[in-house]
Amino acid sequence: MLAIIGGRSMNKLAGLEVTHRQVMRTPYGEPSGALIFGTIGTREIVFLSRHGHGLTIPPHAVNYRANIWVLSTLKIKTIIAVASVGGIRKDMGPGKIVVPDQIIDYTHSREATFHGRSNGTIIHTDFTQPYCSQTRTSLLQAARDAGESVIDGGVYAATQGPRFETAAEINRLERDGADLVGMTGMPEAILARELGISYATIAAVANHAAGRGESIQAIPLQAAHLALENAMGSVRNILEHLVRNYDD
Repeated sequence: MLAIIGGRSMNKLAGLEVTHRQVMRTPYGEPSGALIFGTIGTREIVFLSRHGHGLTIPPHAVNYRANIWVLSTLKIKTIIAVASVGGIRKDMGPGKIVVPDQIIDYTHSREATFHGRSNGTIIHTDFTQPYCSQTRTSLLQAARDAGESVIDGGVYAATQGPRFETAAEINRLERDGADLVGMTGMPEAILARELGISYATIAAVANHAAGRGESIQAIPLQAAHLALENAMGSVRNILEHLVRNYDD
């Protein structure tokens, strides 16, 4: 079964027929919210709203371990993470859709592993390629099938939030090689890797990052919300095609 982690807009998947909702607990506390089970065509999926019902959980406070753990108990094989981001690279402006292939982690103070001290064993997890190549390929193929334009590849800079970055910080991220900036990419990706779940991100660019484009002086939040909503229409279209062709 395939899982989608995203925001409230993913509830609007056109072909999604919700079958039931389920509240679950984990050894790591409560997930962000109830799991929503449904079908698209003959394919069953589960959806989890990362920021909770009504978008009440800020990115730095998301219980990422509980979210990934609860999906692992359902024997989920693949997670598609939907993210809203700011564009640093010039061709990644508002409304663009990107399937990133690398991450730089700038987050801190987040519970970022299942391999803590309690088990008495040091475990190192390879993270050279942070996203599953097969799942990325499936997303790109789904975009072609859906007639949607996406950018293949990009470096996602995961920042702490909930504030946006300064223009100087974005300059630093660019020097580090980042193309996109968002607040939810880590530790979600590494937690999925630790539990052996294939994971990839599809990112919708809501705005130019601070100090870029129309965000030269300040990020225009109203325009960003509009651009994000428009981009999410394309994301939903891609995901519907992905799910219909998903092979367990």
